[in-house]
Amino acid sequence: MQCEICKNKTATVHLTEIVDGHRTETHLCQACAQKEGVTIKSQLSLNELLSSLIAAHQQTGETPAQEKIGKVCSDCGMTMEEFRKQALLGCPDDYNVFESDLRDIIEKTQDNNTTHVGKVPSRTAKPVEQVQEQNQIEDLKRRLDQAVKVEDYELAAKLRDQLKALP
Repeated sequence: MQCEICKNKTATVHLTEIVDGHRTETHLCQACAQKEGVTIKSQLSLNELLSSLIAAHQQTGETPAQEKIGKVCSDCGMTMEEFRKQALLGCPDDYNVFESDLRDIIEKTQDNNTTHVGKVPSRTAKPVEQVQEQNQIEDLKRRLDQAVKVEDYELAAKLRDQLKALP
């Protein structure tokens, strides 16, 4: 994809902006992005990522069902409410204790995507579309296995049908 401003270089900065429900995307090269004053953060810490995800989730005004129960980590005593305030987990076991809550937050803010697939190198042996299709198939298979594991057969049937519909 080429830069929308200079039309010469490959776009490496992809901005998505949603204003009043209208989504706009802008694709720029590094140089044009800097000229436009777009600050580029090369890495986002886990703490910053979780903070932004929690903030986005709180804006929806929804509360996960598990939070109403009031889970507490048996090792460090962390609750989901404390996590929301601090945006820091207390210990490694918190990832397991609050897994479903964290998954809900991530799914809602990432359009139901919970698996990071990364970027596809521009010089791969396979076309980008083929790599993306393989990633989609792997994700559907993983979700199907999970649905069967938790005995959600209705979702499993839908995922199976989606897999069958793919080329």
